[in-house]
Amino acid sequence: MSAIDVVTRELLDKTEFLALVTEGSDGPHVVGNWGDYLRRLGVSGDRLVLPAGYYRRTEENLSRNNRVQVLVASRSVQGGHGPGQGCVLRGEAEIQTDGEFADRAKAAFPWARGALVVTVDSVEMQL
Repeated sequence: MSAIDVVTRELLDKTEFLALVTEGSDGPHVVGNWGDYLRRLGVSGDRLVLPAGYYRRTEENLSRNNRVQVLVASRSVQGGHGPGQGCVLRGEAEIQTDGEFADRAKAAFPWARGALVVTVDSVEMQL
């Protein structure tokens, strides 16, 4: 069974921005990416594929602990208490500089050095 359900898919289809959190030696590290970048590269099963430009500190953190949290939200998705829904996706991530996902990222985004691939294992609704 997929961790990414219908509501989560709708959020991914409508979010403007994603916040990604990794754990560094000095605590949480937050970076962002655009929702339209995710939509260009796609969601493949339970994997989110995003272009990776710099992300040097993110990559360093992932080499020690590959757990990641991704926050997405949209006011365009109906929430439990009115307009607006969000969720935290948890899983494991890696930056791939070779292979199918990296090739797709580099082709779509000339500045990308590869792809940030997040394999989602759980989703928690927010709002």
